[in-house]
Amino acid sequence: MLTFIPDHGGAISPFVSLDGGEDSRVLVICDHASHRIPAGLGALGLAAEHGTAHIAWDIGAAEVSRRLAARLGCPAVLAGVSRLVIDCNRQLGDPGSIPAVSCGVVVPGNAAVGDAEAERRAEDWFWPYHHEIGRRLAQMWRHGAAPAVVAVHSFTPRLNDQPRPWHVGVLWNRDPRMAVPVLRTLSGRPDLMVGDNQPYSGREINYTLDTHAGAAGLPHISFEIRQDLIDSPAGVEIWAALLAEVIAPVLADPTLYRATAY
Repeated sequence: MLTFIPDHGGAISPFVSLDGGEDSRVLVICDHASHRIPAGLGALGLAAEHGTAHIAWDIGAAEVSRRLAARLGCPAVLAGVSRLVIDCNRQLGDPGSIPAVSCGVVVPGNAAVGDAEAERRAEDWFWPYHHEIGRRLAQMWRHGAAPAVVAVHSFTPRLNDQPRPWHVGVLWNRDPRMAVPVLRTLSGRPDLMVGDNQPYSGREINYTLDTHAGAAGLPHISFEIRQDLIDSPAGVEIWAALLAEVIAPVLADPTLYRATAY
């Protein structure tokens, strides 16, 4: 099983920022890249097996993000703490932002989080991650055309005893520029079951992309990969290569890099 622990000499950073080519117009992001919980939160009262399970992070997504960014030659920003500390892909104040229960698992350390603690977690972990995404995008935009954003997530093979048969899902809302051609290419592969806004819908909760890309008219796409396909180094390599292959022709189109409202 893959684990991801950012290399900060034992300290936890709110994000990991990876550089790419100076002329890159693409940013890869990963909201649920880490299962790390700051020592001061006492593991949120969770048993050890829950601290590294899916409720804590998106298994495999961080390593796919790293390898995808390397293949595309672009920068990446990966969140540095567990979504149980604070979920970087949820609106602050939403019940899922600091969940008291996740997938039926009680999170004792989140049971009675008041305003002061919630605001402290946001200042320490949520805002630095989002500010880094904003900084990267602003830097690219100042020095060239409107940048594109690629988000990477993963999902469990089953939920509430129901199988989730998709190998990969493409999440999107109104902007079709990246999602539609990628869906067409992926769906043309007979060995893949591809979800269009499955197993989650990009029209519902997609805070990071909606905030940094959708609201600004930047082209964007979000991938959901089934976790049993990327829980090993070999699987990560296969899927990073596949995503790079299907998205490269879309990214090669110079007309993509425009701010357009949908």
